Formats: sequence, C-alpha cells, structure tokens
Amino acid sequence: MTDFFSGEPQRPGRIEVVCGSMFSGKTEELIRRMKRAQFAKQKVEIFKPAIDTRYSDEEVVSHDRHAIPSTPIDSSSSILLLSSDIDVVGIDEAQFLDMGLVDVCNELANRGVRVIIAGLDMDYKGVPFGPMPALCAIADEVVKVHAICVRCGNLAYVSHRLVKNDKRVLLGEVGEYEPLCRVCYQKCMEEEANGDAEQSATASEPDLFT
Repeated sequence: MTDFFSGEPQRPGRIEVVCGSMFSGKTEELIRRMKRAQFAKQKVEIFKPAIDTRYSDEEVVSHDRHAIPSTPIDSSSSILLLSSDIDVVGIDEAQFLDMGLVDVCNELANRGVRVIIAGLDMDYKGVPFGPMPALCAIADEVVKVHAICVRCGNLAYVSHRLVKNDKRVLLGEVGEYEPLCRVCYQKCMEEEANGDAEQSATASEPDLFT
C-alpha cells in the first residue's frame, strides 16, 4: 500500500502479543523478533517497566541470559514520547504497566508501527494480569507459549509462587516461582490449604503445660 500524499510505501502497523507463564520463553521470543527487525535495517526501540531490575537496569534479559538494550519506563505514556520515527516497538513484562498501554499500542499500530508485546497472561493465582487480556483482544496476532510443568512434564498452565507473600507484583526467579500444569497446580493449592488449616488448628490448641 502506498501513501497517497507522499508516494512512499505505507508501513503496515500491527500488534503482536507473546504471552504465557514464567519460564515459557516469552522474552526470548520478543528478543528474537526484535533482532530480526534490526537485521532488516528497521528502526527499533524496546521498553520495559523500570521496576524490573532482576538481571539488568538497562537491558531486557531472558532467563537464558540473552539480552537486548532497552529503555526503562514508569508509565505507558512514555512510549509515545520516546518512539517517534520508530518502525518496531517492543514491550517486555507488559503485565506490570498501566492500562493506558492498550490505547498506546493501538495508537502506535494505527501510525504504522509494528508493536511486539511480551508478558504474563496470569498472575500466581491464575487471575488475568494487568493490561494483558485487553492487549490480547486488540492484537493482530497472539502466541501463547508454554513452559514445562516441573512436577509431571506436561505443558505448564500457571506460575506457582513458592514463597509466602500475598503481593501481586513480586519479581522473582526459580527460587520464587515454578511452572505448573493445571492439575499439578490444583493439587498444590489443596496441599497448601490443608497445611494452612493444620497450622491454624495447632496454633489454636491450648498449651497444657502452662
């Protein structure tokens, strides 16, 4: 398609979402697509939430330690300000950004920008996470990638939190999370519920030696 006024080819804007549990290769796929765009001599810019400093303050880094330079941001509105004259915009850990990201991605795509988004589709409780459900709804392409359940070897469904912490946003790695399939996750939830009940019952028993 050619722009009527400039006579130059019009860039086809689109939104691509790569989602799944932790350890499923989301960031790896994002980096792969961004590097292919670089090889094609396209102007690229990648953004990540400023709170994600697990491997690097300035880079997007996969669990396999592949990395690409990025711009940390606190608000999705910063993406519009920092992505002028860009062909491809990448966004990692999109679940941590605000709901304004949906409008930002739509606006970029409508300008002719290719937007590639990676993020967790669900939190550790299996609840849809942040702007990810809405981003999947407006995307031209959605790819759901899967980790392997560490307990049975089937495809993982959710990221199970291994530490006692009720905060929804808790950055972590292998020591804090494990990928589980639906069946193993349900079993794990039952075991934890039974353990909490036993602990509560023990705590409420009178001390006969006082």
